[in-house]
Amino acid sequence: MRKLGTLLLIASLACTSCKENSENKRYLPPSTGAVNSLMVVMDNNLWQGEVGDKVRAIFADRVLAVPQSEAIFSLTQIPPQVFSGAVSNSRSVLYVQRDSLSIGHVKSNVYAIPQKVAVVKGRTTEELLANLDSVGPKAIASFRNNEISEAQRRFKRSLNSETDLKDELGIHLDIPSVYRVGKHEENFVWIDRQILKGNMNIIAYSMPWDSFSNDSTFVRDIVKMRDSIGKKYVPGPYDGTFMITERAFAPYVFPAEVGGLMAAEVRGIWEINGYPMAGPFLSYIISDKANNRKLVLEGFIFAPSANKRDDLLELEAIMKTLKIETTQS
Repeated sequence: MRKLGTLLLIASLACTSCKENSENKRYLPPSTGAVNSLMVVMDNNLWQGEVGDKVRAIFADRVLAVPQSEAIFSLTQIPPQVFSGAVSNSRSVLYVQRDSLSIGHVKSNVYAIPQKVAVVKGRTTEELLANLDSVGPKAIASFRNNEISEAQRRFKRSLNSETDLKDELGIHLDIPSVYRVGKHEENFVWIDRQILKGNMNIIAYSMPWDSFSNDSTFVRDIVKMRDSIGKKYVPGPYDGTFMITERAFAPYVFPAEVGGLMAAEVRGIWEINGYPMAGPFLSYIISDKANNRKLVLEGFIFAPSANKRDDLLELEAIMKTLKIETTQS
């Protein structure tokens, strides 16, 4: 009997614990918000002064390598007393407050899922400015990664089923069904979609493993590669015209990781040699040692007079779904 009583007591305690855990687990609604939008929660007097200027300088800075001036995020400011209900479900939130603490950090899933909330507090204006500078890069990276994950979640609902990338390069990308293969040649696949004022494109090809081995000529070698690929595969509207890298500005290059592999991220402007057309491009040069190659994925956009920030994010989100499916012989 004593043993039976002990078992019943353990079972009772386990049920009580499960009930308490269930009650303590707070339901969080799905987050909301337009692509690349940022809800800024701060008092109006801070927003209209030096602290607000710092927020705009950091989070509404110009996107790199786009023809028109576009901000990294579209900012909406509200005072703290309004930050409740549906507004608090915003996917990206920056909360700035004068306080007895001096902190700057990024939290996840505070009011909704998925959500990133950057919290900046300070006792003085100087502390608020310093903490904004300190947390800014991390917050921007967190917000952008969250946007990319959200874009991937949305377009995975309906994916392109064409196998050209796998057949030619042994890779897989999660590509929305609105994209179609426009060109497939040896070691080259071009996928595109039509948009209201132009088109969005992804091209994929490989280069020998020892390409770009000289750090001192790295950027020059990237431009040379892009120009040769453009001449061979990406024609302009008339005979003798083709895509090249814009001559006026060198592209920006950053370290990156794509599909779990080391990569170089390249952002710049493409143009058509001999014809007035141009737009932004985003390339990843991926070190695929298992296949003894540099795998190149590039997204580029042609959309005259239209904003391109959000379309570039979609191309980035697609390319970052890379999976190497087979080992190339």
